[in-house]
Amino acid sequence: MSMGLWCARLVAARAGALLWATLLVAGAVAQPQEPRREVFAPSGERGAIVVVVSGASGARAYRDFSAQMAAIGYYTVLMEGKDVFDVFEPRSDRGESNLAKVIAESQSAPQALPGKVALVGFSLGGAGVLLRSGPLGERISAVVGYYPAINRLVIEEADLAARLKAPTLVLAAGKDEQDNCCKIESMRALESAPKTAPFELVVYPEAGHGFNLQLPPFVHRAADADDALARTATFLTKLHPARGP
Repeated sequence: MSMGLWCARLVAARAGALLWATLLVAGAVAQPQEPRREVFAPSGERGAIVVVVSGASGARAYRDFSAQMAAIGYYTVLMEGKDVFDVFEPRSDRGESNLAKVIAESQSAPQALPGKVALVGFSLGGAGVLLRSGPLGERISAVVGYYPAINRLVIEEADLAARLKAPTLVLAAGKDEQDNCCKIESMRALESAPKTAPFELVVYPEAGHGFNLQLPPFVHRAADADDALARTATFLTKLHPARGP
């Protein structure tokens, strides 16, 4: 075999290998990603299910909250916010299907009570639970959104309000300046828009985004964080008791 022919075959083989590797990577990217979740099971008796959806900072920042829900008696599942709501594809049904999958999985867990589920979301996850709860219909008993990432460039407040089907509590920060979303004006617009489900807005006037997190760059406000947790527990206990009706 001539040196020129050998080199040509080597180049062709390398090109083929590169094309095959590219197809493999593309195929891997095309595969739907399994929703990420972490379970915080209650001690002792089985508990009603609460799905907690994190903000964009990731699930780790919301483990303490999830552990507190489990301590109350809930079977708590913590999900990554980006698996429930994608700001670049707000109309995509991937987030809804991920949430529905985690709910169905949780309902068959031995430490969980079957039946309806409550949703609690933070920032990005707050927008996610507000947006996704309606299509899930009777499966959802209550929704809580902490400083939800509402932005009318993504979805109009009136449109979002019309989608709400379960009783909803929103805990907002009066001085929220997070990335042009989550601002108090959007929360007020959501509050005033027509709805078919009970809705309550609680505003912490001096709080900023992430006021319940002890995580830079957020400013933790202990009194507001404690009050928000207490309101969340009271709201859930009324509509979605940890040990069932």
